[in-house]
Parts: sequence; C-alpha cells; structure tokens
Amino acid sequence: MTSQYDLLVIGTGTAASTVAHKARSAGKTVAVIDSRAFGGTCALRGCDPKKVLVGAAELVDWHRRLAAKGIVSGEFKIDWPSLMRFKKSFTDPVPKSREDSFSEAGIDTYHGRAHFIAERTVQVTENQLTGRFVLIATGAAPVKLGIRGEEFVSTSDQFLELEQLPQRIVFIGGGYISFEFAHIAARAGAEVYLVHRSSRPLKGFDPDLVDQLVLATAEIGVKLRLEEEVTGVEKRNGHLEVFTSAGGERQLEADLVVHGAGRVPQLGDLKLSNAGIRSDPRKGVLVNGYLQSVSNPAVYAAGDVAATDGLPLTPVAGMEGNIVASNLLEGNSTTANYRGIPSVVYTIPPLASVGMDEASARAAGLKFRVKQEETAAWYTSRRVAEEHAGFKTLVEEGTDRILGAHVLGPHAEEVINVFALAIREGIPAGRIGSTIYAYPTSGSDIAYMV
Repeated sequence: MTSQYDLLVIGTGTAASTVAHKARSAGKTVAVIDSRAFGGTCALRGCDPKKVLVGAAELVDWHRRLAAKGIVSGEFKIDWPSLMRFKKSFTDPVPKSREDSFSEAGIDTYHGRAHFIAERTVQVTENQLTGRFVLIATGAAPVKLGIRGEEFVSTSDQFLELEQLPQRIVFIGGGYISFEFAHIAARAGAEVYLVHRSSRPLKGFDPDLVDQLVLATAEIGVKLRLEEEVTGVEKRNGHLEVFTSAGGERQLEADLVVHGAGRVPQLGDLKLSNAGIRSDPRKGVLVNGYLQSVSNPAVYAAGDVAATDGLPLTPVAGMEGNIVASNLLEGNSTTANYRGIPSVVYTIPPLASVGMDEASARAAGLKFRVKQEETAAWYTSRRVAEEHAGFKTLVEEGTDRILGAHVLGPHAEEVINVFALAIREGIPAGRIGSTIYAYPTSGSDIAYMV
C-alpha cells in the first residue's frame, strides 16, 4: 500500500525542517524521512556542538595568553568527559524535540533509509510513499579517501562523540574541519598532527591570512605536514600506523585518525536514477535557479545536497529552504541570492571571509584597491595578547563597492557580518567607514579597514 502526500521531505536538517513546516502551515500534507536521528548535521553533528567545544578551548587559550599579564599561571585544562557531557546537554534533546515539533504540526515522520522507486515515490523500510512533490535535503557526507585501511579512519561525527580524548591524533586534510578540531584537541592536551596533500591549506580563504593562521596553529603544538598525502592506515598492537607519501614513506603513530579531507553531497543509496534525477557526485542534485531538479520537475533540492553556487553552510540551507517553500506553494518565482554570505573557520583566533579574494577579483577584470595590515599591535588584539591578527579588504575603484573582506583575530566571526551586510546590500566602503561604532570594540576597528 502506498501513502499519498502533497510533499515528501528527505532529511530533517535546517532546509528540510523549514520547507516541511511552511508547507504544513499552508495546509499541505507532509511526511519527513530520515535514516539518522532527527535534527540534521548542524544541530547534532556540526556547528552547534563544535562551537561548544571551541568555547572551552578559547578559555584555555585566554588563560595561556594572559598568564603573567594579570592572570596567575598554573594548571588550567579541559576536563574532556565533563565538556562532552555539557555538549550533550545541547545535542541530546534535539531529536525528540525536532520529532515532536513535526508531530505537533501534523507532519508524519518516518525513520529509515529512503530510495526512489519511481519519479515521485520512495521506499522507506516497508512503506511506500508518494508525493506530489519531493524535497531532497540530505546534507553532505565525508568524501571517500580511497586509501588502504580507510575503515580505521574516524569521521568528524565520531570525534564529536568521543568520551575520552585520545593522546595522539592525526587529522587528514587541511580544510576547516581539521583546523577547528586540531585547535580544540591541542588545547585539550593531545599531540596533534595535521596532514595535507598540498602546500596551501584552507582553500577558499585569503592565503596571506591563512599563512598567519598556520603559524598560530604551529605555535600551539600542532605538527603540520604540508605537501604530504596519507596513503594508508594500519592497526598494530592497539594503536594506528599512518603512512604518508613524504620521503618515500613516513609513518606516524596515532591513537585516532580523523577524516577532515572534505565532504560531498550525501546521495548515497537514494537511487536517483529510478526517478530520472540527474546529479553530480561532487556537486549534488542538478537544479535550476528555482532549486528544482533539471530533469524531474516534481523534485526540489536544498542545502549541501543541491548543486548551486551557495557555500555549504547552515544559513544557506535555511535560505534555500525558504526559497523552495515559496516556489512549491506559489509557483516558481523565487531564486537565491548568494552575494555577501560570510564563512568562518572557528580556530583560535578565528578566520573569516566574505566576497571575493584578490585572485577572483582580478580574474573578473575588476579594478580595486587593497588595504591590508597585520593587527596584533592594535588595541583589540593587544589587550588580550593575541599575536596573530590581520585583515585584508578589497574595494572597487570608482564605485567604492566592497568586493571582499578577510579578517583574522578576536571576534572576526562577528566583524565579518558588517562586511557581509555591506556587500549584500551594496553599502559603500565610505559609509561603513564613517559609521559611529561602540568603542572600544572589534567593530570599531572596521573604520580603519576600509
């Protein structure tokens, strides 16, 4: 027997929940499906729990930086089991809360893996569900490494569930996941290696500020192995041997190896071909400007699983969820605006970016001025003894339009939002610079950055 709905939603993260609730509020019959605990990546396995751990690491770092500057030095460390219990106070209630919110709204819930068996029909365990429309919002998953011993490599999800922090950890890849977790683990007392196959980690962020962050990362004891590639992992006598390409072959001993080498759309066993849904394994479901499948008009996709120009970020998923809901309920009329969306690496100090970098601005043939400075001597950084800080802004000549902004240092994750607003709303650099900010704050530094 097949159950009929106006809308089937595969996934229960930000985009999925947004569309499901808006459709139900409009009187549509809705079912949501998830093979994992309800709540999605951000609330359960990503940004929210990660930021809890970052908060503890920040406190340790403040103590270290301000020792002998008014703070008494001495033992000050993270109690990992207690920190994880605190983290769980945020994540443990989410699945029930999310499922309850669906049920209270009159949305049917299904647990299990979904796969398409027809253009608008999916199979979930013994249930067949047909929707007038289907939303795919399944998020992303770690990319396959294709190395021997890959089964011994842990995911970022598993790192966030560790009851005890292992003493020796190797992170594979030089993206934001590896850097953020390496900063947490090092400040929690672990011996940390970060192995990245190219000379430039944190692709997509300003290279000059990345160089500063790499130096800060090395100074906290993280051993960066750039231009090395992990070729295999073996389990021996209760520990892991990590093999890399350096010098013919290098071996590193570890108690834990963590995958931080990138994520891809989680298409898995959805069997999209059964529904005539075209996709790219690296980009996701191929969609038009309305986030509708280019090959099956009954299907939409949003969030990390959709092949769009948007960054794989929770706010983007939320925006795309609102767009899909509007197009489903009112007909295709709304498209996404990806201009001025900030991205942050939650290291200590954090690194933030919005808009273009120098290379992309030059490739676009734009004429612009660059303002750049290391700012460790500025009051904002000096008062908290932060030795690694800086910024770079790109302003178009003639129009005074902010093309891009890149910030490293205290509260960079907040400062970048002002630049994001300026880029998104077309506010000229001069107006941002002449704004009266509360002083002394990190925001008041903006006047000197444009």
